[in-house]
Amino acid sequence: VQLQAYGGGLVQAGTSLRLSCAASGRTLRNSVVGWFRQAPGKQREFVSAIRWNSQNTYYADAVKGRFTISRDNAKNTVYLQMNSLKPEDTAIYYCAADFNMIQSRIPMSSAYDYWGQGTQVTVSS
Repeated sequence: VQLQAYGGGLVQAGTSLRLSCAASGRTLRNSVVGWFRQAPGKQREFVSAIRWNSQNTYYADAVKGRFTISRDNAKNTVYLQMNSLKPEDTAIYYCAADFNMIQSRIPMSSAYDYWGQGTQVTVSS
């Protein structure tokens, strides 16, 4: 499966962005799709994930209540709606997918086999 992340940009603090992760080559059915981010000089960190079949969702504490992950079965696409953005949300955002995910490993970047190319999100204060 090929993943393409897009929708990033430069925005002011307090505003919103919606990221998209479009998949091709294989349906995302039976997968877990996650969003990760990496800021300059920092390690890649988990942001959110969705289990495709059940639509169960998972969030890092730093984004809970501000970000919402969802998926569109017909478009084979996962979205990350980001509201009330803060300067500390500035990072490159990556989407990733895995078809054999163990529940406890969902926040671990090493658990995902497929990755998109990343999209830059910059939040100015």
